[in-house]
Amino acid sequence: SFPLLLSQVHWTKEENYMFRLSAFRDPLQNWLRDNPHAIFPDPFYQCVLRWLDEDLPDLSVSRERSRLQWGIPVPSDPTQTIYVWVDALVNYLSVVGYPESHGSWWPAVHHVVGKDILKFHALYWPALLLAVGLEPPERILVHSHWTVRGQKMSKSLGNVVDPSVCVGQYGVDGFRYFLLRQGVPERDCDYYDEKVVKLVNSELADALGGLLNRSTAPSINPSNTYPHFSEPCFPKVLDSRKAKGTGRACAEDYELVAAVASLPAKVDSYFESFQIYKALECIAQCVRQTNGFFQRHRPWKLDRRDAAEQLWLNTILHITLECLRVYGTLLQPVVPHVADKLLSRLAVGPGERGLSGLIFLARYDGKPCPFEGRQLGPDTGILFDRLGKLETMKKRKQEA
Repeated sequence: SFPLLLSQVHWTKEENYMFRLSAFRDPLQNWLRDNPHAIFPDPFYQCVLRWLDEDLPDLSVSRERSRLQWGIPVPSDPTQTIYVWVDALVNYLSVVGYPESHGSWWPAVHHVVGKDILKFHALYWPALLLAVGLEPPERILVHSHWTVRGQKMSKSLGNVVDPSVCVGQYGVDGFRYFLLRQGVPERDCDYYDEKVVKLVNSELADALGGLLNRSTAPSINPSNTYPHFSEPCFPKVLDSRKAKGTGRACAEDYELVAAVASLPAKVDSYFESFQIYKALECIAQCVRQTNGFFQRHRPWKLDRRDAAEQLWLNTILHITLECLRVYGTLLQPVVPHVADKLLSRLAVGPGERGLSGLIFLARYDGKPCPFEGRQLGPDTGILFDRLGKLETMKKRKQEA
């Protein structure tokens, strides 16, 4: 047994400046009810509403200088130090030029905060803003935490994940892809190295990288060009569910085209709502569908000496490269280096990589495709190197 150490408790009093937070219950409730998306995701919005239904005590905004000397003194009262959170929150305004030039930013700002500091950002900060006649920020985006094998990261447990080490193991793109693909804002997510290796290898190296390598291989595309699309091979239909007996495409092929055509709008919507994981989930699903399309029709089995077979081969490759072009464009914010390598291989120029002008499979709608017939970019090798076994990676790290 261990000895029980007791310390005597002393009752103390001190004078502080107070902010009448209780007076802002109604204004805060009105702000949130008029702006149901002001705090996102919804579970945190509901949490703040519950706080406002409870007692809202006034907030002490200073401490006695005698016991807290490292902070900023209260103007005109050197005996008091400003409460550190008040000082910190005001930086959101001062950094955008308050009080002269903040108008170009405020209130259309988005705060991104961890769930453990929600009360400071969703109660104290909006109340302080309302008190000086300013509107609260347009949106407060709240994220949860990463645990490690089900446990909270802790220095005492020695399970803190070092991002710089992870970047060295998985690359910047690989590590960022995992975090954004697996990170769900409304709940804690669990981290362990084996999960990173499995996900990144499966989706970046194998599914995406493998598809690019297979569809641009010299054995299947000896001319190294963006192949032509044949409308007789893949005629336009109004309803993909009724697509059968037309050309050489099957119903699943039309489902792929419909899915990829709707993908940019879906991804844009998810990005705007900061649900990055849902955007990447949709992209990964379409990549799997495209691999299924390529595998289903086995273009490597087609005879190029037969004109009809060559048209169908070109059409398969054209659709595949169009899908890859869309994926590369949409993945730029998440894996910029991988996306740049993919788009450069497809000869997509810097001015052709924007979301606003992204048109998928224009030839299917009878419109010209600016990439058709274009010489592909140089082959720079594997798109994303598969991550090795953890034991090998750790050994290489120790040797380095």
